Amino acid sequence: MKTRFTRRQFLQTSTKGALFIGAGGSQIIMQGCAGNNTYDLIITGGMVYDGLGNPGKEVDIAIRDDRIVLIGENLGRNRAGRIIEADGLAVSPGFIDMHTHTDIGLLANPLAESHIRQGITIEISGNCGSSPFPVADEVYEEMKKVVKNEYDIDLNWRDITGFFQRLEEKGMALNYVTLLGQGDLRGKVVGFNDRPATPEQIAQMKIMLDENMKAGAWGLSTGLEYAPGSYAGTEEIIELCYVVAANNGIYATHMRDEGDTLLEAMDEAIRIAREAGVSTQISHFKVAYPRNWHKIDAAIEKIDMAKDEGLPVMADRYPYIAGSTGLSLYFPLWARQGTTKDFIARLKDPGLDEKLRTHSREQGEKIGTWENIRICSVATDKNRQLEGKNILEAAAEAGKDTYDFMRDLLIEEENQVSMISFMMKEENLQRILAHPLVSIGSDGSAVAPYGVLKKGKPHPRFYGTFPRVLGKYVREEKIMTLPEAIRKMTSVPADKFGFSGRGRISEGYFADLVVFDPGRVTDRTTWEDPHQYPEGIEYVVVNGKVAVEGGETTGTLPGRILKKKPTASS
Repeated sequence: MKTRFTRRQFLQTSTKGALFIGAGGSQIIMQGCAGNNTYDLIITGGMVYDGLGNPGKEVDIAIRDDRIVLIGENLGRNRAGRIIEADGLAVSPGFIDMHTHTDIGLLANPLAESHIRQGITIEISGNCGSSPFPVADEVYEEMKKVVKNEYDIDLNWRDITGFFQRLEEKGMALNYVTLLGQGDLRGKVVGFNDRPATPEQIAQMKIMLDENMKAGAWGLSTGLEYAPGSYAGTEEIIELCYVVAANNGIYATHMRDEGDTLLEAMDEAIRIAREAGVSTQISHFKVAYPRNWHKIDAAIEKIDMAKDEGLPVMADRYPYIAGSTGLSLYFPLWARQGTTKDFIARLKDPGLDEKLRTHSREQGEKIGTWENIRICSVATDKNRQLEGKNILEAAAEAGKDTYDFMRDLLIEEENQVSMISFMMKEENLQRILAHPLVSIGSDGSAVAPYGVLKKGKPHPRFYGTFPRVLGKYVREEKIMTLPEAIRKMTSVPADKFGFSGRGRISEGYFADLVVFDPGRVTDRTTWEDPHQYPEGIEYVVVNGKVAVEGGETTGTLPGRILKKKPTASS
């Protein structure tokens, strides 16, 4: 006779027998003896998608330790310590977020709630030229203050090894991968002002890049719209990418522009791929601002032509028509040189006022209206009421014009102001998402609706990227099939980076898996109320351990730092 247990009773008695969980996760049935089981876990009854774009098959998956050891029919309920009943559900490889900014936040909350609940099992961080290492002496105290205020974390590392050590001590729910940020690398060696690197400095950066890759970084990222990375010329980046190519790594680029000079920026990215022989990833591929939307055909053609030339150039994208970054992006690059203190001093300088106002007017013309720019976070409680308001609205309430308002806010918040920018077109978004060379990247960080990571009104992509692709763009809009969407989320990024044993469902591969309801999966987050988890992601398995059960995190931390292994030629 079967006995039904509540969750609390299970936690008290689960070591005594096998666990059977229904798809809803509401009841737990214990039976038999788990002492002589062949497998730790069997997922049964689901439609299994291998991650390669093939149609689903109804087979069972058996897991032992951290690996998939057998895939087949009717593997036997009495052979596993635990059974997940996946009838009516899809089973896929764990999703790989191709572009994230999750790093220090894992120290604050290792559960990585907003991402693990999307089915993400691998985070690829260190993007847009920014990584939490190396930390330059010039900005160490400033960064220490920001990290403490934002995350309540004491900064005690300066390099990749120190940061990895902190992560390993804390543990994490998902797997962490990182690139080295070229902006931080250049800041460490060259400084934070607009000046060319000397041959000696380029040589030093190449040595440091090689050392970071041998310590586990998977390549280099640039954020060429941001200081100080933007001050590097194309030839300087090519020199660095020779090192990346020699280590069989990835060059991921937030290009110099995604609007007025998008096509020229793409030419630069493709030239770097060609001349350095480096595998290149165009980050959050978009066509920004209405006056540029017509460039979509030419932009896609450039990626297709690169493929025809045999160049390893791909892209990633999130499924929303707004971007998000710091409000300071709408101030000129020359003003953003140096430290935060230097930037604030320029904002306060009456002698620079007219130049800055002129630039702001030009930005407003490009944006169309400052209503399209929404404040999503500030650092101080004084201005907390501004979160969620657009610039035009907030400026009017303050009795200021838009430039004065933005300048004063950046000064008060010491440049810690994030924004959401509505600048893209839905039809272009769909074409980009559906393109076979485009994978999925949230461009977000793992946050949570509680604790220190519940800040402001972040972009919905932090919570909803992968469920939105599956719900809106697969089920509703039908711009791609379910097997193709899963391929973009799994084997495509795994193959691009060269992750061994991940990104597909195959015997011998690591047991990173997602069990979801294809008829119900969706993002629930909104622009007004973004801190909401998605629906339809029932289970997430990371390295053979259940990290999400019945849509809720289990508290286990089975994630690992996936470190790049040195190549024989490097």
